[in-house]
Amino acid sequence: MIAIIAEKPSLARNIVSGIGEMKKKNGYYENSDYIVTWAFGHLFSLCDVEDYGSAPASKKWTLDNLPCFPDKFRFNLKKDSDGKVDDGVKKQFETIKQLLNRNDVDKIVNAGDSDREGEIIVRLCVSNALDKDKPFYRLWLPDQTPQTVAKALSEMKDEKEYENLANEGFSRTFIDWLYGVNLTRYASIKSGTLLRVGRVIVPIVKAIYDRDCEIENFKPETYYALVSRAKTNGEVIELVSGYKFSDKEKAEKCCGRMNVLDAIVTDKKSKKEILFPGKLYSLTKLQNFLGKKYKMPMEKSLSIVQKLYENGYVSYPRTNSEYLATNEKDKVKQIISGVKKLGYPIVFKDKKTIFDDTKIESHSALTPTYKIPAKTALNEEEFLVYSAILRRFVAVFCEEECYVEKSELTISLGGKEDYSIKGSMIFTEGWTKYDGGERKDKILPKLEKGDKVNVDFHPEEKQTQPPKHYTIETLNNYLKNPFRDEKSSDENDDEDYNLFKGDFIKLRTMSVGYDFSDLLSGSRIFKGLELGTEATRTGIIDNAKKSGYISLKKDVYNIEKGGRFLIEQLVDMNISMDKYKTSQLGQALKKVYHGELTVDESVKIAENEIKEVFDNDRNAGSGFFGDEIGVCPKCGKKVTRGRFAYVCEGADNFGNIKHNGDDTSRKRPDDKSAPGKCDFKINLHILGCAITKEQAAKILSDGRTDKLDFISKSGKNFSARLKLDNDKKIVFDFT
Repeated sequence: MIAIIAEKPSLARNIVSGIGEMKKKNGYYENSDYIVTWAFGHLFSLCDVEDYGSAPASKKWTLDNLPCFPDKFRFNLKKDSDGKVDDGVKKQFETIKQLLNRNDVDKIVNAGDSDREGEIIVRLCVSNALDKDKPFYRLWLPDQTPQTVAKALSEMKDEKEYENLANEGFSRTFIDWLYGVNLTRYASIKSGTLLRVGRVIVPIVKAIYDRDCEIENFKPETYYALVSRAKTNGEVIELVSGYKFSDKEKAEKCCGRMNVLDAIVTDKKSKKEILFPGKLYSLTKLQNFLGKKYKMPMEKSLSIVQKLYENGYVSYPRTNSEYLATNEKDKVKQIISGVKKLGYPIVFKDKKTIFDDTKIESHSALTPTYKIPAKTALNEEEFLVYSAILRRFVAVFCEEECYVEKSELTISLGGKEDYSIKGSMIFTEGWTKYDGGERKDKILPKLEKGDKVNVDFHPEEKQTQPPKHYTIETLNNYLKNPFRDEKSSDENDDEDYNLFKGDFIKLRTMSVGYDFSDLLSGSRIFKGLELGTEATRTGIIDNAKKSGYISLKKDVYNIEKGGRFLIEQLVDMNISMDKYKTSQLGQALKKVYHGELTVDESVKIAENEIKEVFDNDRNAGSGFFGDEIGVCPKCGKKVTRGRFAYVCEGADNFGNIKHNGDDTSRKRPDDKSAPGKCDFKINLHILGCAITKEQAAKILSDGRTDKLDFISKSGKNFSARLKLDNDKKIVFDFT
């Protein structure tokens, strides 16, 4: 008897469809050969900090048990928000335990989702349920159609072959726990409010924070471009000079000199070539398309494509590849046969740009399956997502080629400056009729080599533009590779990442306790540099939104007040979780996957980073929430460090940090609603300057700070001291 453990009930049902007739029982299915049962996703979660100590658990967070570095990580059955194991979870685990230990069960199968998370979900169930070892196998499903399930059941591999995948999964789980638990508690205790700190969420929020700050502090500069829009043969020929001027008079003089020169067409080129479609979709590329065209949030598109996968309509969604495996050619031929029935002119193509095992880590690109949904089976949004995947598949395998004519005119202005005008025109539509894209022809002016072109250059006043806010597409691309030139937009350019020189040097010189020099050379330079993974990024971004750190309006991400507070507090605490360190940890995890680093070694890297935070001077920056700074100059009571300011203790009492964040039952002294008698305070941040505990103490003891650097509301930098005026208010001192 073979016992199969699926990650979730929906997958169990699809496995049963692939096996054939089975009787449904309480928590499982069974026939003469198979038992199919299931988890509910994560049945187990890592123990909490208090579970590793001898002291009884407390609702108050304290530094006494931090940092917490378990000698051996332990798991418990998943608990709800009240700290109790859900009855349903407990019951299903007992079912799994009884089934696995049956005498007639001689083989166990891991049928978790085909990723690192699915791998460890089922492994934890088996390791906690099984009384004695039994042969253990892996059911790997690129899609959930009955045919694929049946085929995969006949090709199962020993679970030992997935050891590295499991190790990477456990490494990620342990490292994320170490960062999340230790730094969330530390930052929350230090700041006096709940701050969710994570290995990936922080660099995501910081990227949006930095971009919004760039936009807010951007100072537009006026310049003059030299532009000619004179008519030649009745057509307007636009020429834009490479020269720019800050002075209008100088620009006009230059235009005068240019307008007496002859502009001659010195070259005309034209060639016909094949326009190739984009590659098959990875999850990132699919989300980029849906976000850009339909303003569909990432969590929405992932939810829909996951449902399509569970219904057997598309292949495994959480893939980072745009290629197919060579052993999938027969499957692709079957899909093509099904898609042809919809009226699409497609044929099988055996090309390296489609089938390439070297470009696949765990999963092939997203494709439809042979199972075509009826129109009535999908709602409007599901149809949009499915159509996008289907159309890209059709474009890639379309038998009709797309031919374009590309042309270029070169116009020389008196031999001083050359201008290039490019055109493109589709004369055979081919696959473009089916991919849903929008393309416009750009036709060149009717000019020939040797023709004279009329010019009338004049200065046009322009302003430099600020950087653009992150969109779904640009944020996704940034997280995929935070070191890629944002201007590199060629969809098929998956090799040239255009790494900035400064970033490359910084990556080489930084260290998180392991030598990464080999990963920063040759073809492996970008392995693991992404922030998060295809499987996790969407959920982390959604958590950042729910935490009030960022917002998404239409297609644009913005930093929110909570996100500003998070980043500024972490800077104050000298907690650096930027793209460099996060990427390096990602590289360490890739080393675990390739068997070049052990789980313990990867965990040690994280522990060393976290230890540095706790080794910092307690009084550094703004200190800890509740720290005494000095005596209030207005009422003589203690001034202590609050959430947003150093405030007089006479305002109100301080609350405590609980597991679920702030103790909101008690007002904070810096809370506007607090009814305190004394209103004295020194803000933690004033015009872009973090006011340290040391400088706040100087105001109270000496009446003023040292000279500090500020940024005015207009974006200008200035230096000044802060001092107390006669009314005991904080003012600038420029003397």
